[in-house]
Amino acid sequence: MKLLVLNGPNLNMLGIREPGIYGKRTYADLIEMIKDHCDSLGVSVTFRQSNHEGSLIDYIQQAYFEKYDGIVINPGGYTHTSVAILDALKAVNIPTVEVHISDIDEREGFRQISYVSQVAVKTVKGKGFDGYIEAVDHLVWGK
Repeated sequence: MKLLVLNGPNLNMLGIREPGIYGKRTYADLIEMIKDHCDSLGVSVTFRQSNHEGSLIDYIQQAYFEKYDGIVINPGGYTHTSVAILDALKAVNIPTVEVHISDIDEREGFRQISYVSQVAVKTVKGKGFDGYIEAVDHLVWGK
């Protein structure tokens, strides 16, 4: 199995950005945790992060041409604004799990809107970094 883990804007700032909401662990910590988990499952994983909407769309389209089996995406702030990311995910039709470190349902009203959830096979919210592990497991095991 081949998975793409895609992170949107400001996720590269984990550990610095609002630690009261996102915790003190870094983006490198997140990558290491997911990689170790995927290695234990025999799953190939690629990581991409961008603060630019068009780059995220390019990564989604590349996943189609490179024959990825699943996408784990935390679109960051684009969750609430990007019809273009939604359209890209629809176009490639790769099973996608949406992840949010915080529980967006308990935050500001505008954060409770997710375009990506319209195409995601599952959404994981408010479980911190462990939400990514749940997303990987869902794509691998269907649970």
